[in-house]
Amino acid sequence: MSPGRRRPPHGGRLPGRLRRPLALIAVAAGLSGLLTGVPDARPVAMGTAADTSNTATVFYYTKTKNWSSTYLHYAPDGGSWTTVPGVVMEAACTDWVKKTVDLGSAAGLQATFNNGSGTWDNNGGNNYALGTGTITVKDGVIAHSDPCADTGTGSGNQATVYYSTATSGWTTANIHYAPAGGSWTAVPGVGMENACTGWWKKTLDIGTATSLKAAFNNGNGVWDNNNSADYTIPTGTTTVKDRTVTADAKDPCAAQAPDTQAPTTPTGVTASATNTSVVVSWNPATDDTAVTKYQLTRTGGTKGTVVTDVGSTVYSDTGLEEKTAYTYTVKAVDAAGNTSPASAAATVTTGEQAPAPASGTPLGTDPRKDPIYFVLTARFYDGDSSNNRGGSQDVKSGNAANNDPMFRGDFKGLVDKLDYIKALGFSAVWITPVVLNRSDYDYHGYHGYDFYKVDPRLESAGASYQDLINAAHAKGMKIYQDVVYNHSSRWGAKGLFTPTVYGVRDSQWSWYYDEKNDGFEYDGLTVEPKSGKSYYNGDLWSTAEPSGNTCLNWGKPTGGKSAEGYTLYNCQWPSPTSGMFPKAYYHQCWIGNWEGEDSRSCWLHEDLADFNTENATVQNYLIGAYDKYIDMGVDGFRIDTAVHIPRVTWNRRFLPAIYDRVTQRFGTDAAKNFFVFGEVGAFVNDKWNRGSVNHSAQFYTWKERKEYSADDETASIEQYNYEEQLGTGNQPTSTNAFLSGNSYHTPDRSQFSGMNIIDMRMHMNFGDAQNAYNNGKDSDDSVNDATYNVVYVDSHDYGPNKSSTRYSGGTDAWAENMSLMWTFRGIPTLYYGSEIEFQAGKQIDCGPTCPLATTGRAYYGDHLAGSVTASDFGKVDSASGAVATTLAQPLVKHLQRLNQIRRAVPALQSGQYSTDGISGSMAFKRRYTSGTTDSFALVTVTGGATYTGIPNGTYRDAVTGDVQTVTGGTLTVAAPGKGNLRVYVLNGPGKIGTDGPYLK
Repeated sequence: MSPGRRRPPHGGRLPGRLRRPLALIAVAAGLSGLLTGVPDARPVAMGTAADTSNTATVFYYTKTKNWSSTYLHYAPDGGSWTTVPGVVMEAACTDWVKKTVDLGSAAGLQATFNNGSGTWDNNGGNNYALGTGTITVKDGVIAHSDPCADTGTGSGNQATVYYSTATSGWTTANIHYAPAGGSWTAVPGVGMENACTGWWKKTLDIGTATSLKAAFNNGNGVWDNNNSADYTIPTGTTTVKDRTVTADAKDPCAAQAPDTQAPTTPTGVTASATNTSVVVSWNPATDDTAVTKYQLTRTGGTKGTVVTDVGSTVYSDTGLEEKTAYTYTVKAVDAAGNTSPASAAATVTTGEQAPAPASGTPLGTDPRKDPIYFVLTARFYDGDSSNNRGGSQDVKSGNAANNDPMFRGDFKGLVDKLDYIKALGFSAVWITPVVLNRSDYDYHGYHGYDFYKVDPRLESAGASYQDLINAAHAKGMKIYQDVVYNHSSRWGAKGLFTPTVYGVRDSQWSWYYDEKNDGFEYDGLTVEPKSGKSYYNGDLWSTAEPSGNTCLNWGKPTGGKSAEGYTLYNCQWPSPTSGMFPKAYYHQCWIGNWEGEDSRSCWLHEDLADFNTENATVQNYLIGAYDKYIDMGVDGFRIDTAVHIPRVTWNRRFLPAIYDRVTQRFGTDAAKNFFVFGEVGAFVNDKWNRGSVNHSAQFYTWKERKEYSADDETASIEQYNYEEQLGTGNQPTSTNAFLSGNSYHTPDRSQFSGMNIIDMRMHMNFGDAQNAYNNGKDSDDSVNDATYNVVYVDSHDYGPNKSSTRYSGGTDAWAENMSLMWTFRGIPTLYYGSEIEFQAGKQIDCGPTCPLATTGRAYYGDHLAGSVTASDFGKVDSASGAVATTLAQPLVKHLQRLNQIRRAVPALQSGQYSTDGISGSMAFKRRYTSGTTDSFALVTVTGGATYTGIPNGTYRDAVTGDVQTVTGGTLTVAAPGKGNLRVYVLNGPGKIGTDGPYLK
């Protein structure tokens, strides 16, 4: 952790054990400033130490109080409080009052403020803990500087400095400076005045000097010293924003001239029709400020002219008339309402009406209320054996010998066992991708071929994908669909581009390549009629070189051999370097550096043909495909391989398209709660993935903070370089997950990108619950809102610490992990079967080289045979057969009760958290306040804890029912033991559920 990041994750004041007298802070700041090359380190210059006498000059901000007089009621550390209402404070300067008090030998004081007539500011019941020296208290924020220091009244040269905190979010700002040839001010410098939103100002008298060196800080140890180089600022008016110094600048707070300049006219408007839907896309327009929206005008058909506001540069127009010509034009609009001329028109004719599935409606509730159960659909439960398929590797893998085809589970099986998932207490089901796949081993769903078609190996009569969505919703359960934007199968994407493959059907290869059959179309399920046994590639094979071939040395031997010793031929296997894919649609390289720029623009594996996602045609193909599933009523998307697409592409194209479509179909409330969470694979144990911000999970939760080139490919490189150069110390931070004292505050999600994340850092550290907890907390200030993080121990890809095996820490450790996940911030998620430690220690995936039954992706259905009904979450009405035995297992009982407790305590679902004033290892407090709901909970996992400075009142433990009355702001809880838990809720309901093997 660099010196400039001493601020605790919650963004509040330093804990008591770290608070020191200002003199020591100043010396430490000066010493740490000698470090070089550390982002946001303290200033390189040695500041002069402050007065070491034990006095405190307290400045209090009154503008937001409107009090006629202000009193300081205080107690030196270890001493007695003044008589209420305290001592009156004197006017200091505009909006500030102050009082200097003698603390004797004390190193600080506890303080509250009031107006002398019964109105108090006591820091939400927590009091203010202040040190010595000069201290400011402004709207609950403690800092260290003199806000009334007058440095601009002399007769010498003056420098007026404006400093922007729009990016950092600081609530106060100081300037620490030295005139050229002069001495530095005492740390932390002088307080700056709030000039206007996002800007702070100070006019400095620098005598005969013509410039000054400066660094800025928030008064609480967080610095901007221009990457340890300090800022050089001349006389006159200067602005400093995002490390850019602008001399002779205009006053950024001056009234702006009205914006009368219209955006440029949109170009490149195209329209393509699929049945009676049209996808319209165009190039971004530019503006002297910013384009805020586009106006899309459609003419044609019986409805005449229709104008639609669009937030992105792609729009899907649905429900049109058959075989009808439509014309589209686009205008760009800025914030002032200036509108560009209309673009050139794009005309398209629709086709015939396609049979559309009945639409569902997403449940549209806060996703944090819904624990997630993650299933590989094809490996969960087999409801219909007629759609089972083993694939080309069925015998070779050993699956055939086990009568265990890779495509075995299906939607019918999932519908049949929704009550099992509900009986565990889960109200959201994350399923693997549903689109038609195509590879040798594609049961998992990540080798998409036809993105517009649901894989028929998953569907049955009466159990289509729509039927699954509807059945889940009927039980109050959500469906989160795994989606892939980064890549298609090795064989391309139907409707975009599919390569023709060369194959020699001799004695060596006839088992693999079907004879060419022009009447055959791959659907994953249908048997190719010529062979009578295969359904894989009869539509791909060709011995003749196709017209327009771009693959070099078509059909010539490569000189190599397959694993079986077969002759290999050029153009036999699609690859990025084979020339078989068009550059416009697919990238042309193999990945070299997983944390480098090429990880966003190269193939990850031969079965994962990497889309050129910066191409508008590719974007439209994917947006149109996933619009279909939004229309079916899914409740959210889990985004696979999100890190391999530039964030700027997500923020410009795909995320706006998702939320625009949900809004269009189901309204703004549904869009607000449509849950998008991305897999940003950061497989290290530090906060920033090997120092690369572009490859760290939290990075994807933020909007862009500057404009890039209109071309998406150029913009992706610009963004990568810009953010990498800014580095980890200059990324935005958030308090959205953290309490302010004991108080919940309204989150600021204005800079939220629209993508939440899987908590990779906790996942990688879940070999031990304590380690996962510590690492999770450390990253939370860099996530836009960590209360939406998806938290799991292991998955279909990895166990903790990038283990290739399913978690095998034992039942007690699993119980402890679950107790933490179900009470800490974030959304608890469980990989199928972990409730009975299914396949613990087994290799998660070994590809087509071993039987699935021996892996972590084994078929789970044998444990679900029989019947189960559940009328409520976490409760079993009836069960028989093997599933009854499964539901009787100790971790199942543990899960059921954890889910019951979490559902009954809103703070555990959506609450912010804090560890201030708490002793104990995994111990924290959480609160959620909304309307008439005010839920406050004290949690300790495993160890004992003491909570100080908490609100007085009656606390009831949701686990044991124990009642504690707090009168002095302190509650002590004994250690519950591993896998157990204590949840003391202020004015809570008492014991929830019945004792089990762990919660007791």
